[in-house]
Amino acid sequence: MMTLAQLFPIAKPITFLLMAGFAVSVAASAADAAGKVAVFEFEIEHGDLVPGAPDKHEAEEKRLAMISERLREHLAKSGFDVVDAAPFAARAAAANLQARGNCADDFARELSADYALTGVVYKVSELVLNMRVFVHEAATSKPVAVGNVDFRGNTDEAWRRGIDYLYRNVLAARLENLNK
Repeated sequence: MMTLAQLFPIAKPITFLLMAGFAVSVAASAADAAGKVAVFEFEIEHGDLVPGAPDKHEAEEKRLAMISERLREHLAKSGFDVVDAAPFAARAAAANLQARGNCADDFARELSADYALTGVVYKVSELVLNMRVFVHEAATSKPVAVGNVDFRGNTDEAWRRGIDYLYRNVLAARLENLNK
């Protein structure tokens, strides 16, 4: 029979392996519970711009791609399985997802995603912008979360701060309910 002193060196590695296995199991369960999400590229709407305002469409298109990717990264870090929506990029861009009802939900279902995320930046002026994100359950088109944030400045940094704030302070708590 082994003494307690002889068992102790064996107990540490076994305990570590059991705890590591438990942690992996919990992490996998959280990711499974969060579900699959299709994040479509953000769109932009322009208000009545001041005549003579600089044309920044090329820079804004790059910023739309940047915030779409940042949102995907935030979701992935939160345990969501982010589905590649690239196969629907051209169809989504042509559809104008903000104006077409459940097109994004249809696309998400075709991608086997549980949720469809769409977003829009409304440019009131060069200084005042608004960013909105809509989350729908793909199977039913039922809205499950929405968030928006106003931000100032039509710069890369302002857009980056806008999406980070929107996710961290508005969407994260609302999407946490999808994990339950």
